[in-house]
Amino acid sequence: MTMATHDLNEVKRRMQGAIQVLKQELGGLRTGRASAGILEPVQVEAYGTHMPLNQLATISVPEPRLLSVQVWDRAMVHAVEKAIISSNLGLTPAPKARCCACAFPNSMRNAARKWSRSVTNMPKPRALRSVTCAAMPSTC
Repeated sequence: MTMATHDLNEVKRRMQGAIQVLKQELGGLRTGRASAGILEPVQVEAYGTHMPLNQLATISVPEPRLLSVQVWDRAMVHAVEKAIISSNLGLTPAPKARCCACAFPNSMRNAARKWSRSVTNMPKPRALRSVTCAAMPSTC
């Protein structure tokens, strides 16, 4: 009996990790509302290496359709702007001193349908699939 309890606790722990991965993936989807998570995959070429944007700037959402990227080093503002543009997220930053503002366009019905389809067609995350298969081999 204790073996089954131990296995159940292990599955719960691994499932929580898989849920966190899923939240990160869904957090990066464009929904028409600004979300700081959409800039997580952006890599900036800074100081001779590629660095995540959140290690060079503070990302905030001052308004529902506006992202504000406050760059800590003034010399990196152009590199941050270039990285956001080249990330193919459809955002155009407007640099001002140490800040880049990224306005989200008004979402339209077609765009909302497209995002809905992308979520529906998303493959099950590998972490979630491996936990499910380990817990219930009959589902794999």
